[in-house]
Parts: sequence; structure tokens; C-alpha cells
Amino acid sequence: MHNPIDKLLRACKKGNQVAQMQVYNNYAQAMFTIACRYLDNEEEAKDAMQDGFLKAFVNLDSYQPNATFGAWLKRIIINQCLDTLKKRKLKFSDHEIETIQIIEDDDWDFDASITKTVILDAIDQLKEKHKIVVKLYLIEGYDHQEISEILEIPIKTSRTHLSRGKARLRELLKPKYNEARY
Repeated sequence: MHNPIDKLLRACKKGNQVAQMQVYNNYAQAMFTIACRYLDNEEEAKDAMQDGFLKAFVNLDSYQPNATFGAWLKRIIINQCLDTLKKRKLKFSDHEIETIQIIEDDDWDFDASITKTVILDAIDQLKEKHKIVVKLYLIEGYDHQEISEILEIPIKTSRTHLSRGKARLRELLKPKYNEARY
């Protein structure tokens, strides 16, 4: 049994604009939401999303159905957002990373009374490079290998940015956690 999206994608590959519009309409809102996680300016997010869709349609032949189309498209959109950030001269560098001990922990449990919105607001207060790594790891579910490939940084740098981002998040959320306990 063929997936309806597969039929649409075959039509898109043939240049069918109606099919392309339908794929765009099916995924635009979700992809815009993702773009807004990385770009705080809605116009920039919309531009990045639309550029991402154009790249996806142009490179549709490289799409492999072993991943869902949505996951493939999401990665393109995120990369487009990161390209936009890079144009703003955001640099991920190793120079501030000395030989620090990286403690691998999956301690992302926050008090249940702290809302997702509060956590997302706290993430948005992080330094830009920490914020991006935290979002890719925590929200998108990428591992350090994938983050290092997406951002073109060493895995150690990804781990360091995540570690520092998590530490800062704890500081930001501590007052909320204490409020929630009383």
C-alpha cells in the first residue's frame, strides 16, 4: 500500500506545481514553527522556511524514503535557519573550550509544575551557540554526532555547549522551581 505522500512526491519530482503546493500546504505550518525556534524574526523564519522548501523540491531526488519526508524536510529547514544565523556571523569555535571535564548526564527532568513555555523561554535566554545546541539536542532529538555534522563543529564542542547550556538553564529555572515548590 502506497503512502499518499509518496504519490505526491512522485508528482513533485515531475514538476507538478499543484502537488508541490499541496506538499507545501501540508508541511508549511510545522516547518514555520521549527524555523521560529531558531530565528526570532518571523520574516526571517518565513524566508528560511520557504528557501528550505525550494531546496527540498530541487533536491527531491536525494530524498531516501528510509526516513519520513517530514524528518528529511525538517533537517533542510533547520540547516537553512543555521545558514541564516551563520550569515549573521555566529561562529561556533573551539577557542573558549579548554580541557574541561564533560559529564554525560541525561538529567533533563524538570519539576512537572514548570511549564514547557517557561522552559522554552529560559532556553531563549541562553547564549546563541548554547541555545542552538540545546534546541537541536533537547527539542529536535539529535545526538552529538548529528549536531557536530549539522553545525560543522567537533563532537566535543557540541557536548561542551550542551553542558554549559544545561548549567545555565538550571540557574534560570531554579527560581521557578523554588516558586513551584511552595
